[in-house]
Amino acid sequence: MIDKKSKNTDLSKIRAEVVDLKKTLMNFKFQKSTGQLEKTSEIKKTRLKIARLKTNITKILGEQNA
Repeated sequence: MIDKKSKNTDLSKIRAEVVDLKKTLMNFKFQKSTGQLEKTSEIKKTRLKIARLKTNITKILGEQNA
């Protein structure tokens, strides 16, 4: 069983990754608007990664409250 400290560190790592992905997403949107982004599918992939990480955060918090 994973103890609370490791869950908290995992949670902070996940949150930091979400912040990084949001910055990346913003850059992709700027690149798309200026016509510099060649792979527009990267925007969708990044949004899905953010959603998955947020789901994991909710799952971890739900287990802590149970």
